[in-house]
Order: sequence, then C-alpha cells, then structure tokens
Amino acid sequence: MTREEKARYILSNPVELGYQLGYKDLTELHDAWMRKMLTCDEDMTLQAHRGSYKTTCLCIVIALLMITSRDKNIIFLRKTDTDVQEVVKNVKRILESDIVQQCFSALTGAVLTLDKSTNTELTTNIFEAPVGASQLLGIGINGSLTGKHADIVITDDIVNRKDRKSKADRETTKAVYMELQNVKNRGGRIINTGTPWHKDDAFLLMPNIERYDCYQTGLIDKEELDALRKSMSSSLFAANYELKHIADEELLFGQPKFCDDVSLVEQGLCHIDAAYGGEDSTAFSIMKKQVIEHKIEHEGTETTLPYTEVKTEVRYYLFGKLWHRHVDDVLDEAIRYRKLFKAGKIYNENNGDKGYLGKDLKRKGERVVIYHEDMNKYEKIATYLKAIWDNLYFIDGTDKEYIEQICDYSEDAEHDDAPDSAACLARVLWKKTSSGDSYKPLYN
Repeated sequence: MTREEKARYILSNPVELGYQLGYKDLTELHDAWMRKMLTCDEDMTLQAHRGSYKTTCLCIVIALLMITSRDKNIIFLRKTDTDVQEVVKNVKRILESDIVQQCFSALTGAVLTLDKSTNTELTTNIFEAPVGASQLLGIGINGSLTGKHADIVITDDIVNRKDRKSKADRETTKAVYMELQNVKNRGGRIINTGTPWHKDDAFLLMPNIERYDCYQTGLIDKEELDALRKSMSSSLFAANYELKHIADEELLFGQPKFCDDVSLVEQGLCHIDAAYGGEDSTAFSIMKKQVIEHKIEHEGTETTLPYTEVKTEVRYYLFGKLWHRHVDDVLDEAIRYRKLFKAGKIYNENNGDKGYLGKDLKRKGERVVIYHEDMNKYEKIATYLKAIWDNLYFIDGTDKEYIEQICDYSEDAEHDDAPDSAACLARVLWKKTSSGDSYKPLYN
C-alpha cells in the first residue's frame, strides 16, 4: 500500500483513524455511527448509553468534516461553555495530530494549519466559506444563537442531569433546540447525540432516533453493569443505560408520623432555605432531638439477681413552614415562629446569596450559623433525613404542603425546599460515623 493509499484508507475509515489517535476501545459499531454522521443527508439522532464513546466519535467526525467538507461551516452545542471547550480542544488535537497531518500531506502535498484557534472556534487554512466565518463554532446552550447560521449543526449532551431535576431546564433546552431550525441553513442538517434523562426532555423533539442501550453495544461487561446499577436509583439506571423511562422506585419516605404536643419542638434548632424568585419556595424548619430512656425491670432467677435494663429511644420533632414567596417577604414571620417556640440558632447556607440573608438575620438580632454547602442535595436528603425518618414526628401546625413535599420527594422531584431544609437540621444534630451505628455532631 502506497503512502497515498494508506492516507486515503485512514481518512475514509473513521474507526481506523480513531485507532491511530489512540482510541483503542472503538468498535465496528462506532465506525457505523461515524459513517452515518459523515454521510447522512437529513437530521439524525443518536441516543446511546453513558460511557458509549459518543463524544469521542463526534470529535473524530467534526475533524473529518472540516477536512472533507471544506465549504461547510459547523455550529456545535453542548450544555455549558466548559463542555464546549473540551470538545473544541479535542478536535484541535486531532487536526494537529501527526497521523492527520501526514495523511493530509500525502493526499494534497500541502500542510493543514489552523488560521484561527480559540477555546470555542477553529478555522483551517482550507476552509472555503466567506471571510470572517468560523469553520467550527462551539456554543453553550445559554449562549446567543441570534444571527448564527450553519450548514451542519451538532448537539451533544444538551440534555443532562439538570433536565432530569428541573422542568424549567427542560423547557429551556427544548426552546434552544427549536431555535436550531432557524440556525440550520437551507439544505443543511442537524446531528444530535446524547443520553435521555427524563420522559419529557428535549429528545421528544428530535427526529430519526436510533437507540443503543447498554446491552446492545456490549461495551460494559456484566460486573461493571452490576456495580453501576447498585450505585444509583433504578429509574436513573434505566434512563442512562437502558434508555427507557420507568416509574420512580419507592419514594424515600413512607407514611409520616404526627405529634400534637408542640412543646416537644421548643428550644430546637432552626434552618431557613431561602427563595429569591422563580418556582422555589422559602422553607423554615425547627427540629428538636429527644433521648427517651425506657427502664425495663427484670426479675431475678435462681442464678441471677433482679436487675434494671435501660433502653434509649431517640426521637426527632419537626415543625415546618413553606411559603411560595421571596425570603425577604416572610423573614419576619419566620422569626416570629422562632420566638414562639423559643428556638435557638438559625442555620443558613451562603451558596446562593454570599451570606446576605445570614447578615440580615444578624442585624435583626438573631443568632445565625452561616455555612457553605458542599454536599449534593439528593445525597444529603437520602443520607440524613432518611436516617432519622422512622423516628421523626411532625408537630401540629406544620404546613401540609411542607410535609407533602418531603413525602413526595424523589431524586428528580421538581421541588425540594422542605426536605432540603429538614435534612440540613438532621445533619446538624447528628451525623453517622463510618461504623454506621453511632453518631457525632457535625457542627459546633
């Protein structure tokens, strides 16, 4: 095989190019995916499980399109600017790789260079489109598409975990996808790749879907699949690896318990989860922990003396309010409840407002613990609130919607203000140690 024949073979066989670039895990299936992306003349959607090398294939395809379709420009979308930059960086690496440079030189006798190279744009010296246009332009989903046009539009993972948890994010993604019809030039095409996250996500709008689940591709062995299945909820595994939507497995929390003795929550700790607009609510919680000793008298026997056994029971009492209002509008009411129950410190995270609310509470004379939240919300709720649930009692006067929001909570719940607030107090009071059977305070 001559040098020219070898070069032509590599550039016309995308999986072979992938091997030469070091992507040794690519298979004939990936070759078929890439060939379709390179040659299809209508919009297409590739839906494949997580970890199936979709994005790797896209990087190779984009590089080959820039070499073979020199008169066409490409707009590439991912969820965030950082995600976009990652792909643009990889495409640049492919174009500048020794194998691509050698193949291009063997076929044309020229050198392939980049006339423009930024974190989000690439243009080669062989681009034949109008001066000033970028051959490849990457845009985050929140970037501006106004006035943009492309012959080839590519989306990759514009649906992600945010779309699973937020209806607002799902609607935003859908709106952006619909706008791409105006971005695509006449006679152009849209290539979509990704993984589903929710039954009502933007994949509903995407045409010609081909699905490849974890069993079809054979890319993940049984042991690894079992480990993945154990590491996440059944509904999330079904969506991300089996490409299907199922009803959520049992909710985290069963039937709530109630207590009409409001004095049992007095002198508890407080937490406020603030809303600053939108669909969120402001949640206010007071929680008190009580250790109850039960004495059990045992009669003596012929060989033992009478003795008293002491067993302890830990109970948690919770009072909660939920307002569909900005925190500033309900702050005085929250303080009134704090005083009514003679409660203590108010815990408040500073992630969303850099400590503004905590400082405002201090100006009002409240004792406040301001902290920065680093823990994943679902993990926090599933760990701490779940751990005390069987011993948790809602005090009379707690808002019905506050209780319902906790009882209806799941990993992809639309609203989580009440369970988040309650979980923060559960964590403040007690945190499981590694042994799992004893506890220690998290905060001083």
